Amino acid sequence: MVINIDNERKEGKGKLGYLKEKLSMKFFLFIGLALVLVKIPLIGDYFRIINTVIHESGHAFIALIGGNIESISLYMNADGVTHGTESVWIINFITCAAGYTIASFLAYASFLLIKKKKHILFVDLLLGVIIINLILWVRNPYGLFWLASFGLLFLAVLIKGSKKVIHNLVLLIASVLLVESVSTAYDILIISMIQPHAAGDATNLSQLTGFIPAQGWGVFFFAQALFFVVLGFKKGLFSLGKGDIQHNYQLEGTKEY
Repeated sequence: MVINIDNERKEGKGKLGYLKEKLSMKFFLFIGLALVLVKIPLIGDYFRIINTVIHESGHAFIALIGGNIESISLYMNADGVTHGTESVWIINFITCAAGYTIASFLAYASFLLIKKKKHILFVDLLLGVIIINLILWVRNPYGLFWLASFGLLFLAVLIKGSKKVIHNLVLLIASVLLVESVSTAYDILIISMIQPHAAGDATNLSQLTGFIPAQGWGVFFFAQALFFVVLGFKKGLFSLGKGDIQHNYQLEGTKEY
């Protein structure tokens, strides 16, 4: 009996050690901050648009393969719409599926870059998406305001911010992306169950495939969001110790700056 208790204790310690390897208090802190931030009136929607930009850009980049993007609209309530011309079936299909999947992948990739201490690369990628949208696609007033203001905020942090400020801001944005990638996928799942004819990308995909209903695509979108979360957990991307606050950022092949 004593042996069994000792084995259970060892097993318990082993599981606890495994969780400590995969998760950290800093991760929970920033996820908590992101959850609170996105619920604040006006400010929350302003930060939620980060995920919307990625989502709509995912549609746009894929659509460019065989079609044409007329414009992207970003709204104060964090909604977004991509307007484009139809292409061949397979391009339309991938374009409809790309929004949620690319947003989920980028949420995963953002923590991967943070884990590899590539904070500046993450900022550069996000700035690149913002600039492309500003030049090519977004034309509605609020969308232009958001892209310009958020882009300037990022540039100001890059130029004036300390390494710790850059790290924490990047981690907060990554946390917002992760929270929103899951919550928006969950929202489309619920909408597809209640109003399958008004479930956005899930409805579009059901019309394209015919044999898979909107509910099925709602489940798919939520499942893929959870997949990237689980993948990030297994890869240990959510274990963010004190050492992850980098005082000297260094790019490969360059000196510290």
